[in-house]
Amino acid sequence: MAFFCWLSLLLVGFLLMAQLVVAQQDDQSSMLALQKELLVSGWGINNSDYCSWPGVRCNSNFSMVEALDLSHRELQGNVTLMSEFKALKWLDLSYNNFHGPIPPAFGNLSELEFLDLSWNKFVSSIPVELGSLRNIRSLNLSNNWLTGAIPDELQNLESLQYLQISGNKLSGPIPYWVGNLTSLRLFTAYENDLDGKIPENLGSAAELELLNLHSNQLEGPIPESIFALGKLEVLVLTMNKLTGILPELVGNCKGLSNIRIGNNRLIGNIPKAIGNVSSLTYFEADSNNLSGEIVSEFAQCSNLTLLNLASNGFTGTIPPELGQLMNLQELILSGNSLFGDIPKSISRCKNLNKLDLSNNRFNGTIPEELCNTPRLQYLLLGQNLIRGEIPHEIGNCVKLLELQLGSNYLTGSIPPEIGRIKNLQIALNLSFNHLHGPLPSELGKLDKLVSLDVSNNQISGNIPSALKGMMSLIDVNFSNNLLTGLVPNFIPFQKSPNSSFSGNKGLCREPLSSSCGSSFGPDHRPYRHKVSYKIILAVIGSGLTVFVMVITVILLFMIREKQEKAAKAARVEEDGTINPPLITAGNVFVENLRQAIDFDAAVKATLKDSNKLSSGTFSTVYRAVMPSGLILAVKRLNSMDKTVIHHQNKMIGELERLGKLCHANLVRPIGFIIYEDVALLLHHYLPNGTLAQLLHDSTTRTDFVPDWPMRLSIVMGVAEGLEFLHHVAIVHLDISSGNILLDANFKPLVGEIEISKLLDPSRGTASISAVAGSFGYIPPEYAYTMQVTAPGNVYSYGVVLLEILTTRLPVDEAFGEGMDLVKWVHGAPARGETPEQILDARLSTVSFDWRKDMLSVLKLALLCTDSTPAKRPKMNKVVEMLQEIKQI
Repeated sequence: MAFFCWLSLLLVGFLLMAQLVVAQQDDQSSMLALQKELLVSGWGINNSDYCSWPGVRCNSNFSMVEALDLSHRELQGNVTLMSEFKALKWLDLSYNNFHGPIPPAFGNLSELEFLDLSWNKFVSSIPVELGSLRNIRSLNLSNNWLTGAIPDELQNLESLQYLQISGNKLSGPIPYWVGNLTSLRLFTAYENDLDGKIPENLGSAAELELLNLHSNQLEGPIPESIFALGKLEVLVLTMNKLTGILPELVGNCKGLSNIRIGNNRLIGNIPKAIGNVSSLTYFEADSNNLSGEIVSEFAQCSNLTLLNLASNGFTGTIPPELGQLMNLQELILSGNSLFGDIPKSISRCKNLNKLDLSNNRFNGTIPEELCNTPRLQYLLLGQNLIRGEIPHEIGNCVKLLELQLGSNYLTGSIPPEIGRIKNLQIALNLSFNHLHGPLPSELGKLDKLVSLDVSNNQISGNIPSALKGMMSLIDVNFSNNLLTGLVPNFIPFQKSPNSSFSGNKGLCREPLSSSCGSSFGPDHRPYRHKVSYKIILAVIGSGLTVFVMVITVILLFMIREKQEKAAKAARVEEDGTINPPLITAGNVFVENLRQAIDFDAAVKATLKDSNKLSSGTFSTVYRAVMPSGLILAVKRLNSMDKTVIHHQNKMIGELERLGKLCHANLVRPIGFIIYEDVALLLHHYLPNGTLAQLLHDSTTRTDFVPDWPMRLSIVMGVAEGLEFLHHVAIVHLDISSGNILLDANFKPLVGEIEISKLLDPSRGTASISAVAGSFGYIPPEYAYTMQVTAPGNVYSYGVVLLEILTTRLPVDEAFGEGMDLVKWVHGAPARGETPEQILDARLSTVSFDWRKDMLSVLKLALLCTDSTPAKRPKMNKVVEMLQEIKQI
């Protein structure tokens, strides 16, 4: 009997061993098939041991695949094969270019504990089969193109701890069963189209620590249950349609560091229990209908860094206890009905960076002690009832970037000590007060200031000639005062409209109709008129030159296009077969790609309009699939004359030199083909298109909003690429978001770098027979000089920065006639808009750190787009400033 038992066990062991051998063989064949499908770099090269391939981990006993980490590999293809790995516990495919539906077969991976498919292009709905993953602990489907509702089958995932489905186009309500996932620690579903109410039982998830649902269509109240167990650490519900109050139970969560409930429809008071949230760092509740007084209990939150209660209905005074918040960096209370004095105790907040009390009813005076806060950069007190004089101690605010005191009841004269605020840059607004006396000449020391507004006061005397020291001025307004004398001959003043000086009866300025009296004798008038006429003629002449050049370029392109169409038609046989032209020269610079690139296939691809990816001033780009399966981007140069024929050897030399340029943020040619008078440049195909498409193309990813870390990484990469170009004495002809390409990991690569050398190597960039640059990016001096320069590159890069910060087009009818993005941004202070108001609110309202970074980059963008080329920083300095921003 014992023998038969032993024999049975032995047979069972043999059967299990046989099954494991079969499973191992299955994994081996599946890995080989997967390598063939995905072409993963480093797989299978001189090594058949798949367990040693990069990103692969096998169990130690039977060589069965337990983990696949293929993130950040620029991969695409069919991933269904991965469902064959029965022992798989970890699968990370994030940051690739996979598309199509998520394979339902993934539901067969019964051992799977970790699945990350984020940052791909998966479409359709979430497969219901994923509800079979009973061992799954982390499921991340964020930042894809998923649609439909959250499937109820996911309620079977009782072991689930991390559920991330943000950045998709999911719709419908958040299912009630999410609150029954008792192991759930993190749930993010932000940036979707979810509607309905937040489930009342969501707090039943006993371990819930982070809940982020911002930017949806959610309505109804904030459930009390999410605070009931006291485990919550981060709550982000901004930009929804939530109603009701902030529950008193919020005080249960002593570890709650972030409360972001802004841009909703909440009502009621801030509960005094907020003082129990000892870990509170950020509290944002702006743009709601909250009311009552600001509770002094905030002072008990000693870690509080940001308190934003703007645009609500708060009344009463500011609690002086807020001066106890030693870590407070931003206090934003604008747009309420607060009154009384500005507490002197606020000056004890040693880390205060921003104080925004604008648009309230404060009726006291400006405390002399206010500038004892050593880090204050933004002091916004406009649109109140503040009385008294501007204290002379205002000069102690030496780090101020912006000072807004407009629309108050301030009296006295402008203190000369303001001239000590050397960092003042964004705006100095003293308009609509009762200030009198002369303009202090010390204002001329503010050489970084962009906007100055002293309008609608009783300021008298002359405009001091010392104000010529304000070299960065763009917007000025001296209107409706008692100023007299001659407006100084200073470019920012000359460029300003008449309205900037109107309402001063004794003020003389040539464009004004008022008489300038004896100070303008007969010797002066004729000379000034001659200068004016010369300027007008120069402007008209330059404009006509640019107009003629543009028309010439358009006509040449039309002729060229007709010639190309005729040439294409001549090469197409009756049966549709394309006969490739005779190739006279060609080379591939990358050794291991030579066997994979077929010149005839590349040429044929450029003869089909269906392969066209983009078309620009200097080139047209086509997608070309090689017989080997390799995908290339083939750039056809738009030559205007016989450039290729006459200068072929020089062009080849330049191409070979450019092919050797080595920088991670440049698109460099990997080869070229020349036939007839056509030059084709071969490049790696970059699957994520251009920065312009990422920011503006609603036809590609309407649901995808690139976050700030991604955008900052892009601006860093572009800056480093341009710095390298300038270091090797290459000036780019067309910097724009359309010429910044993105690889599978959204790393930026500056394209079109070869254009300045290849259009005609016998000539310099000054003789390019086309308008160099894209409209909206061309620096203002180009209209007169027609020269492409390094400072011009910096200007164009500054426009790209503004695009990234605002997500607005460089040229848009919404800006108004004659207005582009640069003018619109520089004109924000004159419109009464703060820097925060021009930023993309989908980013700036998410995080205090993000907004701070964005404002710092905005300052850099303003410097880069200075109208005077000499004042723009060089690209190496731009890189340094960005590195400082990133480190901080």
